[in-house]
Amino acid sequence: MHAARLRDSLCLLFAAACLTGAAPVPVAVPVPVPLSAANAPPIASPPPPIDAAAKDANPGPISSTAKHVYADARPRLLQVRTLLSDTGQQTTLGSAFLVDADGLAITNYHVVSQFALEPKTYKMEYAAPDGSHGPLTLVAFDVGNDLAVVRLDKHDLPFFTFNPAALSGESLKGERLYSMGNPLDLGFAIVEGTYNGLVDHSYNERIHFSGAINAGMSGGPTVTEDSRVIGINVAKLISGELVSFLVPARFAVPLIERARSGKPLSLPDVRAEIARQLSSWQDGLYSTMGHADLPLSTFGPYKAPESGTNWFTCWARTNADDVPKPRAVYNSTRCDMNVEVFISEEVNTGSISFTHTYVKSGDLNPFQFTAFVNTNRLYDLEIYGDNSDKYFSPRLCREDFVAPQTPEQRPLMRVVWCAQAYRDFEGVYDVSMMVATQDRNREMLLSNLSMKGVSYVNATAFAHRFLEAIQWSR
Repeated sequence: MHAARLRDSLCLLFAAACLTGAAPVPVAVPVPVPLSAANAPPIASPPPPIDAAAKDANPGPISSTAKHVYADARPRLLQVRTLLSDTGQQTTLGSAFLVDADGLAITNYHVVSQFALEPKTYKMEYAAPDGSHGPLTLVAFDVGNDLAVVRLDKHDLPFFTFNPAALSGESLKGERLYSMGNPLDLGFAIVEGTYNGLVDHSYNERIHFSGAINAGMSGGPTVTEDSRVIGINVAKLISGELVSFLVPARFAVPLIERARSGKPLSLPDVRAEIARQLSSWQDGLYSTMGHADLPLSTFGPYKAPESGTNWFTCWARTNADDVPKPRAVYNSTRCDMNVEVFISEEVNTGSISFTHTYVKSGDLNPFQFTAFVNTNRLYDLEIYGDNSDKYFSPRLCREDFVAPQTPEQRPLMRVVWCAQAYRDFEGVYDVSMMVATQDRNREMLLSNLSMKGVSYVNATAFAHRFLEAIQWSR
């Protein structure tokens, strides 16, 4: 398709998300789960007592290093509690650790997000291992890396330092690590595990830690044998065993410096600051995506784009082996970016996903084939309907046909474009695009592209590339 012709056609589609003026109207792989204890399951009943003889015969291993690490770390650890202002009852729990003598501490953004977004409804306090507690102030945050700095009104405090090898990216895979926090409000604890390097398939850098991190330990430190911080507890994979994740320590250092030297955080401006940070984060993501190739995969007589980065995990499915034999066969591939940006318990954003489904009729006539596609939900139903709420404006959609100027290269396509804005974060949108080839009546390529937490400029630019890449394979 000629680029100018395609661009003119898409401008008609994309402009449909605007009511007036030039600016838009505000409108499969398991994901790691943040570890604050807001929605932690009830604590299970204790197991039956262990037979004393069996216990004596099989004593568990005890790490003397862990003992020394925890004894050294204990006065530097904190539990972070978010409370209802009216009742003083806790709503979320997390962990934190001191990083200077004047009361600055690091935790996760998701641990303090309720207070950050609703400071009139919630308040924060800390609880220390010695039983002391008091109010906390939110000083700075980094939503892209899920970090926050809080302050308690104390001085001359012991504090953690950061591991130099971790800051320079020279940590060794297999190194023994020690993670600390307050799991499930059971009390401060230490967990031994192993450093396994950075996660391979992630846009956001995360350390793979083989250790049993649990809800409530979010924001706690993971340290080396010399008690220096290598990372901050952030998430675990609930479908795996001992698969946990840390934010690398190097992302905490500039945030701490900003907290020390920058102007105080104004709570009424928190939402605007989240919008600014989210916009900056997605600008970096789509800039990198824009410079990456979009390799093409073959789906019957069509070719369609896939990601040229390693941040996506793709899975395929088919009905070809169904019994009885289906009257139309489909082969589908879904690819998801293995990262999201936590904004609130209700809003995780920043992800990109796409699907390609090739469907071919066996013995169905054109009308039956269309019914098969509809009843098997092979297109993205989520782009239809209105899911507006306190976070999102109503979704606006436009449907049209995009005709190729060179039919021998690209098929006729039906395109549905939908966008909705985040009410509180100016310039940020969720965008979906569905593409269905229209050149044949008994076979079809259905492609869906979903982009969350994206600027309108970046969404339209990437959608152009995606749509232009759909073409004939022969």
